[in-house]
Amino acid sequence: MNVLIFNGAIDDRPYATSNRLASYLEEQIKERGLNPEIFNLGEAHIPIFSLEEAAKKPESVNHMINAFTKADLQIWMTPLYHGSMTGAMKNCLDWLELTSKHERPYLTGKVVALLSWADGTQAMQGINAMDAVAKALRAWVLPYSLPILKNNLYDPQTSEFTEFYKNKLDTMVDLLSAAQSHVKAGLTAKS
Repeated sequence: MNVLIFNGAIDDRPYATSNRLASYLEEQIKERGLNPEIFNLGEAHIPIFSLEEAAKKPESVNHMINAFTKADLQIWMTPLYHGSMTGAMKNCLDWLELTSKHERPYLTGKVVALLSWADGTQAMQGINAMDAVAKALRAWVLPYSLPILKNNLYDPQTSEFTEFYKNKLDTMVDLLSAAQSHVKAGLTAKS
């Protein structure tokens, strides 16, 4: 089963928190026998959504839509930006409007796990923003989300993720993996 890791940060440095989290999640997903794909927003070149641009349907948008529609399991992740997800992430999700006429429009029946991180204690606001959009796109949001206090994410001695957060990330992947049987059952019922 395909799993999309949607990295909503625009920071493309390999050591950035977003890329380190995406790599860790990719590794954990592979260990569970699933097929991960990382969609890095910082490398995607998604234009600002507009009806004029939508009529042109840029190739970068086609690639993005294919990534979202082929993955029944998804992890969305964003740093907290002024109380929400990144603006670039919201813009990217707005492009899913082009799927409105599909047999299964938007993200109907997809399972989405959410995680956000912040320097302070407000990461839950990023999760709430993503939750509202995921539900508006008809996705089923995993009832386990992960707000990360960035100051506690890294072990000060090793600069690796702390065991506390590794356990939380692993739990998220385990729950998402468990959801695959429900997704398969739903797909079979619709066939």
